[in-house]
Amino acid sequence: MHNKKKSDRDHKRRAVHGLSRSVCMLLLSGCTALPQTGPDKTDLLQAAANNKGVVVVELTPQTVAALRKAAPDSFSGSFPSYRPAGQQVIGVGDTIQITLWEAGEGGLFSSPPSANGTTPGSRTATIPPQIVARDGAITVPYAGRIRVVGMTPPQVESNIVSRLESLATKPQALVTVTRDVSNTAVVEGEVKTGERIPLSTRGDRLLDVIAEAGGVTSPISDTVIRLTRDDRTVSVPMQILLQRPEENVYVQPGDVITLVRQPQQFMMFGAVPRTGEIPFDALGISLTEAIAKAGGLLTQQADPDGLFVLRYEQPDVARLFAQGQPVGTGDAAVPVIYHLNMRAPLAMLDGQRFAIRNDDVVYVSDAPLTNVQKVLGMFSLLAAPAVTGLSAKAAF
Repeated sequence: MHNKKKSDRDHKRRAVHGLSRSVCMLLLSGCTALPQTGPDKTDLLQAAANNKGVVVVELTPQTVAALRKAAPDSFSGSFPSYRPAGQQVIGVGDTIQITLWEAGEGGLFSSPPSANGTTPGSRTATIPPQIVARDGAITVPYAGRIRVVGMTPPQVESNIVSRLESLATKPQALVTVTRDVSNTAVVEGEVKTGERIPLSTRGDRLLDVIAEAGGVTSPISDTVIRLTRDDRTVSVPMQILLQRPEENVYVQPGDVITLVRQPQQFMMFGAVPRTGEIPFDALGISLTEAIAKAGGLLTQQADPDGLFVLRYEQPDVARLFAQGQPVGTGDAAVPVIYHLNMRAPLAMLDGQRFAIRNDDVVYVSDAPLTNVQKVLGMFSLLAAPAVTGLSAKAAF
C-alpha cells in the first residue's frame, strides 16, 4: 500500500514537472503562439530602428512645443491673400461686344442720305460678339486685329478710337464683356450647384464664392475645403475657415475650390477597451482625449510605457527630429512614430498638448508580464485536471 501511494505521488510529480517544462519552453520561445493585440514596445521600437526610413520621436515638452510651432497646411500661409484689381481685365475666352459711334454724315458708319436728301446725323454700329482668341486679339472693322488680353474695357475703347480717328467722324467706342470666362472660379463637390462663379471687381473671398454656389450640403464638421491655384493644392477643414478669419482668403481668377466630405477619425488598436475607427470633430482632439474616447488603458493588460502614435509627416517636420538621419526623398511624406511614456509624472500634460490628426493610428502595446500571466493561466487550466485526477486516484 505504501509503495502504491509513493508511486502515485511520483506520477503526480512527474506530470506537474512535465507541464512546468512545457510552460518554460513556451516562455523561452518568446510566446509567439499566444494571442496578442500587436507588437510589444520593444519589438516596435526595434523594427523602427532597423528601418532607416522611419523616424521615432519621444514625446517630451520640447518635442511637443516644436510640433505646435510646425503649423499645418493653411490657406493664408500657402497663398498670398490680396484683393484682385478693382477693374475688369479681359482674358482669353471672354466674349466681347463693341458698339461704335461717329458724329455727322459721310463717315464709315453713317447711313446714306434719305430720298429727300436728309441724313439722320450721329450713327451707331454694333459689332457682333467675339470670343477673345488664343492670340489675345479680336477683330474690329477698319481697325484690324486689336490685342485685348490683359487690358481693361476702357483701355480697349481708347485703342479702337485711336485707330479709327483718321477714318471715321469723331469716333467713339463702348466695349462690353458679355461673358467673362477668365475672371471666374470653379466650385465643385459638396455644394448645391457646382459651377463657374464670376468674380466681382470688389473682390470675393472663399466663403463668398461658396455661398454663391448654394452653400455646403455636407455637415460642416465633416467638410474639408481644397483650394487649387496654379499647380498647388492645400486642404483645410471648413471649421478652421469659420473660426479663423485670416483663412478666408481672396479667390483669384482660375482658382478651383473643391468641397469634400471627409469625416475626421483616428484608428485605435491595442490594450484599450474600444478599438477600431473613432470619429472626432474636424478641429481635432488631443492624445489624452483620444485615449479617453477609447475607454482608457486596460489596467491588467496595457503597458503605460507603450503608447504610440503613427502618422506620415511632411519632410520638413520629420527633419526636426531626425537627428541627422536621412529623411525621405523629395516631397514624399515620412513615416513617424511618436512614443509617450505614461509612467512619467507629466506625461498626461504632454499628451494633452499633442494634437491627433485625421487618419492617425494610436496603439497601446501589451505589458511585458502579460504573456507570463497568460502562460500561468494556461498552466493552471492544464494542471488542474491532472492534479485533480491524480488526487482522486490516490484517494482510492
